[in-house]
Parts: sequence; C-alpha cells; structure tokens
Amino acid sequence: MKVPRSGRPRRHYEYVRDDVIAISDETIGGTVVASSPNAVVALDRDQAILTWNPAAERLFGWPAEEALGRRLPLVPEELTAEHNAVLERVRTGGQVSLRTKRFRRDGRLLDVRVDTGALCSEAGTLLGYVSVYHLAQDDETASEKILRRAQLVRRLIDVVADINAELELPTVLDRIAASLTELTGADAGGFVLIEGDRLRLVACHRLPDALRGTTADLRTSLVGTLLRGGRTVMMETGDRARPDEPAWSWLPGLHTIALGVAAVGGRPYGALYALFANGRAGHVELELLELLAGHAGIAVDNATAYQEAVRQRAHERAVFDASADGIAVLDSMGRVIQWNPAAAELTGFHAAEMIGEPPPFPLPDPGDKLTFQLPSGIWLDVLRAEIVETGETVVDFRDITRAKELEEAKDLFLATTSHELRTPITVVRGFAGMLDTRWDSLTDAERRSAVHTIAERARSLGQLMDHLMLGSRAGAGELTLKIEGFDLGALIRAATLGLPVLSEVHRMEVVVPDGLPEVSGDALATDIVLGQLLENAFKYSPDGGLIRVEAWPDGDHVVLVVDDEGVGIAPADRERVFDRFVQVESGNRRRFGGVGLGLYIVRSLARAQGGDVSAYPRPGGGTRMRLVLRRADTPGPLSGSDTPGR
Repeated sequence: MKVPRSGRPRRHYEYVRDDVIAISDETIGGTVVASSPNAVVALDRDQAILTWNPAAERLFGWPAEEALGRRLPLVPEELTAEHNAVLERVRTGGQVSLRTKRFRRDGRLLDVRVDTGALCSEAGTLLGYVSVYHLAQDDETASEKILRRAQLVRRLIDVVADINAELELPTVLDRIAASLTELTGADAGGFVLIEGDRLRLVACHRLPDALRGTTADLRTSLVGTLLRGGRTVMMETGDRARPDEPAWSWLPGLHTIALGVAAVGGRPYGALYALFANGRAGHVELELLELLAGHAGIAVDNATAYQEAVRQRAHERAVFDASADGIAVLDSMGRVIQWNPAAAELTGFHAAEMIGEPPPFPLPDPGDKLTFQLPSGIWLDVLRAEIVETGETVVDFRDITRAKELEEAKDLFLATTSHELRTPITVVRGFAGMLDTRWDSLTDAERRSAVHTIAERARSLGQLMDHLMLGSRAGAGELTLKIEGFDLGALIRAATLGLPVLSEVHRMEVVVPDGLPEVSGDALATDIVLGQLLENAFKYSPDGGLIRVEAWPDGDHVVLVVDDEGVGIAPADRERVFDRFVQVESGNRRRFGGVGLGLYIVRSLARAQGGDVSAYPRPGGGTRMRLVLRRADTPGPLSGSDTPGR
C-alpha cells in the first residue's frame, strides 16, 4: 500500500443524484479491503499487524482490536523458516504464492493458500508486507466447479453431435428429453410442441408414457409466461411450479421446474421442461438448459428439413415408379443413372442392365420431341429436358404404337372407304347410263341383268353405309338396344337357312340342340352380329371348307360359336381385330375388302347386350368366333370367362 506524497489525500468524486460527494483515496482503499472475500493482512517491517480485514477475523478468529499492532501466533513453529524465506524473497522484489498451514485463535490448524507481496512507499521504500489468505479447499471447490463445467461442456458437445446424428424427428425429440436429464441432473424431462394456442407433449423421459400426446393451454402455462417475458429460459420453484401447469409437470416431490424455449428459424417451436424432485437446480443447470434448447432448435430444424426432403423424395419416387411413361435420368456423360419400371416394360431392358449405359434410342435436342421405333416394333415419342444445376438430363418416353397404328388405320380406312364406295358407284353409274342411252336397243334379259346389277350394288352401298353408321354410334357410345328374352335357336336357324347354296366350295353345318334356353338381349342386334360372323367366316376362308355354327347352354349363359377353316388370326392380333379400322390378315391386306369395322361393331353390339365376343384359333386351323349371351332366366351382368370352352 503506497502513501501519497503530499499531506492532503487525493479526492475521488462520485455523483449521487444532483449532489457531489468527495471520497478520499484512503476511504476507497479501505472499503475495497473491507469488502474482500479473502483475508487481507498487512504487516510492518517488524511483522506487527497494520491491516486486519473482516475476512481475516472470520478466517483466523481474532477480532481486529486484538490483532492490530500485535504479532499473532499464526505461523506454526515448524513453518517459521518457510515464513522467513517468503519474507526475504518479497524484500528483494518478488511475489510468493504457496499452500501452507496457519493457526486459528482456537488452536486449529488451517490449510490455506497465501499470496504475499511487498508494502512499499511511492519512492519504493519497503514499509512492510501484505498477505492475502483463503482456504485451500476453496481452490479445490473452484477447481472442481471448473472441471465440472468443462466436463459438462464436453458432454454437451457430445450430446449435441449425438442428437444431430439422428434425422427422424420423433427420435430426435426423445434424445433431447433424455439428454436434458443427463446434463442438468433433472429427475424427469419432456419436450412440448407449440401448436397454435396449445402445447402438446411429444417426448418425455422418466415420465409415464401415457402422458405422451397430452395437451395444455399455452397462455396459462409457464411456456406462455416465458414467451410473454421475452426470455429464453426461466425457473420456478415451490408452489409456483404447479398451478395451471400441464399434467406432465406432475412428479412426486416436484419442487422446481426449469424450462427453455427451442426456436426454429427464429420462431418458437417448442420448449424443454426439466423437472426436479430430488436434485437441485441453479444457474449452471439453467445455462445448460438454455444451450441445449438452442441446439435442440437446430436439431429439430435439421430433422424437419430431412423429413421434408424424405417426403419430397418419396413423392417423387412414387411418381417416378408409378408413371405410365418411361422416365430415365442421365448423367452429364449421357449414361443412365435412373430407369423406372415403365421404361423397363417399354424397352425390355431392366434397370440393372441400363445403369451406366446410354439409352437404347437416340435423344432429341433439349425441349424437342423425337419419334422412334424400337426393334420390337414399339413406337416411342421421346422428350428431353436438362437439369442445369446438376448437368443431368431427364428423358420421358411414351408408347404411341396404338396411336401410330390408329393413324395408319384411319389413313387406310379413308383409302378403303373411297375404294369400297367408288367401285359400286362406278358400276351403278355405268349400268344406269347404259339403260338411259341404250334402253331401246337392249333385250329384255339385258335390261333385267343391268337392273339386277344396279340393285346388288345399291344393296352393297347400303350395307357399307349401315356399317359406317353403326361404327360411328358405337364409337360415341350411343348404341341403344331393346333388351328382352328371345329364342336364339330360332334366330340361328333363320340366319343360316339359305347359306348352304350360296357357295360351291363351302360346306355348312348347324348344331342347335332342342330346348336351347332363351337369351336376354336384342334380337335384331344379335342377328347383325351373327350375320357379320358368318360373312367373315365365308370371306376369310376363300378356299372353302366347313363353316360350322353351334350353340349350347353354359351355366348362366348361352354360348354360340362360328368355326371356319380359313386363314386364321395370328395370336398377337386376336384382340386387335375388334378395334376400329383394323384388318390384320397376312399377305395382301386388301384382298378381302371391307373397311375394318365389322368386328368392332360385333363386339360393341355384344357388350351392349351384356355379352361378349372373342376370337380363338380353331383346332386343325382356321378361326373360332365365340359369342356369349346371358340366359333370359338369369338376372345380373355377364360374369362368365372368355375361354373357348368346347
């Protein structure tokens, strides 16, 4: 302690309200020494006590009035040499800090740490010594606290890393609740979500699992109080910890609740509850809770973003996998990195074969479309788009084979219709002109022959127009039939009665059992169906052979088949022959004529009656056309199979 050079003490001025109070330097120094939590003892050069502050009184037991001006027996005899060595070291300008022993007034020996330095004047003259004492156990306690804090910080780092390693939100919240009790020493913990004006418990540790999912009013809860105060953590003890709190805050012996707000994106997302029934909570625990709450917000944000990304990827994968279009993703080198199931179905190449390979078709320019036919005969429309951010390419391709075939069929239909119309019209025009210009020069037989030809061609034209009209109505779903019971056997006999004499190369056989059940349908429509099936049987067996018509009951249905020994139908075309404008016979497609509407009309009329018609190979060659109608005495829609049966 240095003494001022002048006789007048220097002044320190302190402002209190509008008054100025002058305080001496000595007064400030005395106040500081008196307020020190450590024992401060100043000795003169003869080791008589000059200063003995209140902390020294508490530590050593002697009051100031007994200590000042005396040499107290503080130093044990065996430590006198050590004490003198310290003073000698201090006299030469050093400072000494050591752990040693000192006596109390009651004779007890204290384990203390003492820091000793020189007491000099402003000129540097040695006036005495100053020693500051505190119990050595205080150092140990402080060290333990520092060590404990360091351990908690390290554990907090590990816990945060552990939490952030989890990406499933429920797991993250459970880990937060468990980590909360570990770090703070709480007896139980929980995490609540803020949902509007309600709180919902979504994770808990050492609380009954039945509490999970319970809710409470945000406004009357501690979370509401915390948010209104603009703070991030708070602690409530005693009775204030319970009223109006959520049910999950109940815990036997509960005396303290600490809670911290977890924010996501700067907005309160939820709160952590630390419940103390046996343990103690202080500022360290509150600080840890605040740190954990901050990291919890980050972990929840990460987990939420991950879940959203997973959900988005799941949606994209569902669309990718369920798309009827083939979809491929190519890397910057044009090699396949993703290949959806539809792509495999369309091309015949599975994903395992295509990954790392270029697609099996050329690519259009980005934004353009390319139409390409695979070796399998499938036509594809290929579209391409680039992902600028990644350098990848998305290729979308769809099967347009049916559309391509329909387009070709329509072109063929127009050409065929023109041909089918032009031929009879030309004949009619020619014979009509002949009759008009040469009537008188023609014989009666010639005139009759010309009129007969005109009538036949007119009937052919009428039949063609009927087919066109029926095909148009069937395509628009406008077929209107009168469904009632009728005798199919009688209709078959009438339709086939005159057929055996129409062809010299065909044989006709009709097998209709007596007592064939009546069927439910439209007799006129069924007559058209049977007539078309018979016409096809004759037309598509140009070299002759047997035409066989047979009917029989089959459970709730009646089956009618028309067999021929003609050119037959390829397996791949047995369904296509019922499409509009389709003719699939081998060889010259036009050799049999027609516009490709006959079987389309047949199936449309059959299904409009609740029945169906199918094409099958006939054993031994040729075709079997099988018509199934519902029995008149059996209610309900057609439920039988399309198998050939007999």
